Amino acid sequence: MRRILIVGAGQSGLQLAIGLLAEDYEVTLVSPGGPEELRAGPVLSTQCLFGPALRRERRHGLSLWHDRAPLVEGVGVRVAETAGQREPDISWVGRLDEPAQSVDQRLKLSAWLERFVRDGGRFVRHRVGAGELEDIARGHDLTVVAVGRGELGRIFPRDAARRSHDAPQRTLTVAYVTGAEPHPEGGILSRSAVRGAGEVISLPAYSLTGACQAVMVEAVPGGPLDRALPADASAGTVFAGLLDVLRRHAPWEYERFADADPVDPRAALHGSYTPVVREPVARLPHGTAVLGMADTVVANDPVTAQGANMASLCADVYRRAIVDHGTRPFDEAFMRGAFAAYWRQARHVTAWSGVMLSGPRHVWELFRLAEEDQATADRFANSFADPSGLIEWFLHPERAVEYADGVRRLSRT
Repeated sequence: MRRILIVGAGQSGLQLAIGLLAEDYEVTLVSPGGPEELRAGPVLSTQCLFGPALRRERRHGLSLWHDRAPLVEGVGVRVAETAGQREPDISWVGRLDEPAQSVDQRLKLSAWLERFVRDGGRFVRHRVGAGELEDIARGHDLTVVAVGRGELGRIFPRDAARRSHDAPQRTLTVAYVTGAEPHPEGGILSRSAVRGAGEVISLPAYSLTGACQAVMVEAVPGGPLDRALPADASAGTVFAGLLDVLRRHAPWEYERFADADPVDPRAALHGSYTPVVREPVARLPHGTAVLGMADTVVANDPVTAQGANMASLCADVYRRAIVDHGTRPFDEAFMRGAFAAYWRQARHVTAWSGVMLSGPRHVWELFRLAEEDQATADRFANSFADPSGLIEWFLHPERAVEYADGVRRLSRT
């Protein structure tokens, strides 16, 4: 039986670990916190899984809240040209072909980790440092690092040939709350963009206490949406700062959240990280090669709500690559081949995130078009499930202009 070591118990690491157990691999999972710590800890992120990722979870028996988590049935976009406006200049909703859902990762990952142990996986509660990874990896046929953006991820060199940033592009403030009013159009992932200042994102979710709403402010550092908060700020303090931003710069969202409260004392998060693409293979001091996965090596800003979806995809791609490789050695060529299969999809998200963060003129023109044309609104909404088609009409200015001209010609006939 082949032995696989996975360092990190997030969406990608746990999904891969459980999937490999089902394929009769011997899997060891290493993470500093067990189910109790995950469940009682702070919010890890916002996340929304779209159709393909939800189907993967159902296929592997991991969709544990599908009958309880509220459905997200569309993507709403509002645009304000300047900070402080009372009403947006653009407002529309695109409908999803398949509903999406959002489950608090504290709930999801703790349950998955318990499932991994029940299924016969070996769980080691330990915080692995870069210096000891080689010792832990010894005796395994393959080591996969799924630690997200932590210190261990920095053993993977930055890939200068692919899109990366040298500093955070947004500061992030997140809260899961009860008592908020629903979006007027129903179960909607709402995106309010303030040009040059950042975004407000909200959506229905499911947390430790049941159905709720998640709300996040993505602020351009130093801009009008940015708020400095102490590292130890309570959930109440974080949410109060978030509400102040909504009141000043997205009052249409403030009205929904004004009477809300955090779902629990740890249901908020404030911080930032730098979008980066890294080499998929790291060589440890004595020559051992290890494979990075998901946002350990491709970390995108959450502006496109793709983090958990890409983690799910990466776990599926790597699982199939490992199984298809049979009994051959998991050498560097295998590792780079597995990552290349993932990058064929991930590159679209990296390009999309870059465009959304920079906000070029053609993006705002397409948002105006979507207000006039429901098919364009729906096409944008369904890009969250499959971003690969964005290159044809959204990512490049020339193609965007051609697309918009074509839509308007048809509308006149």
